[in-house]
Amino acid sequence: MEIKRHNHFSEIDFAAWNALVEESIANTPFSRYEYLSEWWKTLGGGEWKDARLALLSAWENDQLLGIAPLFLHEYDGQQALLLLGSIEISDYLDLIVREADLPRFLSALLDYLASSLPEAWSALDWYNLPDASPTLPALRAEAERRGWNYHEEIYRPTPRIPLNCSFDEYLARIEKKQRHEIRRKMRRAAESGRVRFYVVDKNADIEPELEAFFHLMVQEPNKALFLRDVMRDQMSRSIRAAHEYGYLWLGFLEVDGVKAAASLNFDYNNKLWGYNSGVSRDFMELSPGWVLLAHTIEWCCENGRYEFDFMRGDEEYKYRFGGVNRFVMRAKVTR
Repeated sequence: MEIKRHNHFSEIDFAAWNALVEESIANTPFSRYEYLSEWWKTLGGGEWKDARLALLSAWENDQLLGIAPLFLHEYDGQQALLLLGSIEISDYLDLIVREADLPRFLSALLDYLASSLPEAWSALDWYNLPDASPTLPALRAEAERRGWNYHEEIYRPTPRIPLNCSFDEYLARIEKKQRHEIRRKMRRAAESGRVRFYVVDKNADIEPELEAFFHLMVQEPNKALFLRDVMRDQMSRSIRAAHEYGYLWLGFLEVDGVKAAASLNFDYNNKLWGYNSGVSRDFMELSPGWVLLAHTIEWCCENGRYEFDFMRGDEEYKYRFGGVNRFVMRAKVTR
């Protein structure tokens, strides 16, 4: 196995990268070439100034076997190697490698980092690893074998709704009071004659829809603060890339022909990944955010998606809609 260091994403073929993602333990939108390459252009929406790329790949018989998408940065008082995509805007991160190849890839990777990486570093600090990722026990085992310190902790909950059912079956699974509330709000919206739900066509011009989404997103003060210019640029790049590659899911709820709520998701690997949303304060009597979320879940049921993933965050509404906790982890190795 040969480990190579890359100074630019273009040094790895994007089709080979994405093909490996789809067979790997990291098969999420956040590990794809177009997502991480765009993330790097803005350094995570300005989250990481002065970051240095440490993009590594493993090859065997001229075949791409694994990718370690890393960067170097002073973090938590140490010179650390972090996963590209860290920390705030990429909900799931991991090494890009088939599970069967993970142990030897990780061993070769750590050998390279320990002896051949020209920059000095003292920690691997990897966030947003799924709690079921095989990287966690493999990294622990490799650290212990080398006499390095390993620390693992829960970073954030990632509630999900298991589906593979009709919408009525989904409703029957959740708490009775909540079930009645969802039905009542959907019925009230429908009976008003003012409400329309639609999903943006995959061939539509995304730019006006993107502007409408951001207009709704900034109605919430915290999101308005978050969406500074460089972060808006980052999100725009990610949304356009998802649209180009066919896995953007952007839904709107209109009231009287005016967009009142937006739901931005990734429709990827037969599930919907709930990335962000926005709600106007002008139509709150019709509960547009709740009604749109209910329609989104109904769409999943009607189109055979096996899960709706709320991704990171423990907001109450996620559990009221039946979210069941999983977690993303932080794994830190120091030497």
